[in-house]
Amino acid sequence: MAAKTSRQPLSRERVLAAAVALADVEGIQALTMRRLAGDLGVEAMSLYHHLPAKEALLDGVVDTVIAEIDAAVGRLFANGDGEDWRTRLRGQFLAARQIMVRHPWMPGLLGSRRAIPAGLYTYYDGIVGTLLNAGFSHHLAHRAVHAFGSLPLGFAQEVFSPAAGASMEADVAAADLAAMAEALPHLTAMVATEMHDGSDPTLGWCDSQLEFEFTLDLLLDGLERLRGLGPSRS
Repeated sequence: MAAKTSRQPLSRERVLAAAVALADVEGIQALTMRRLAGDLGVEAMSLYHHLPAKEALLDGVVDTVIAEIDAAVGRLFANGDGEDWRTRLRGQFLAARQIMVRHPWMPGLLGSRRAIPAGLYTYYDGIVGTLLNAGFSHHLAHRAVHAFGSLPLGFAQEVFSPAAGASMEADVAAADLAAMAEALPHLTAMVATEMHDGSDPTLGWCDSQLEFEFTLDLLLDGLERLRGLGPSRS
């Protein structure tokens, strides 16, 4: 008599891991309960025991990626107690970016959530702690967090936000640059100059790797200058 094949038990963690993998391959738009159930080899109703609705699934996917960032940062700082604050935060933000580049749909999904994921409070608390331990006042640390914006999560908010799945380069390529130049000469010249090539990983028009690091270094250097001025000047 042949032995029965044992099926891997379904769990919330397994469902979310499969959801992230599906989004990585086909984009977040492809993530549906029915499609996810098919990938897992179960009926769609089985998923509702672990995630009661599509929004709960998307919230769980966000939490899963944030946990990836936490893990990456934890590995980075396992033996990094002697680093100065700029080196520490720069490494942290770039580690987060590596996660985002692996999941390029994540910035858009994160921005669509109704509530701030709980894990982000702990994450940002650590950033504020790094600043305070370096001698920043609470006032300047608050300003720093606002100035960083989404950089601690590995991406930069775009000035212009094309439709989901589109890119500024594709939009501009489809338009007549010569016609645009007459009405928008400076913007058109900038766009034509700043088209990104495939060697510079990008999460959006205003968020290539080089631009991300430029902005990050500019902020860190500026904050170091303000820190040196003391509380009365910052």
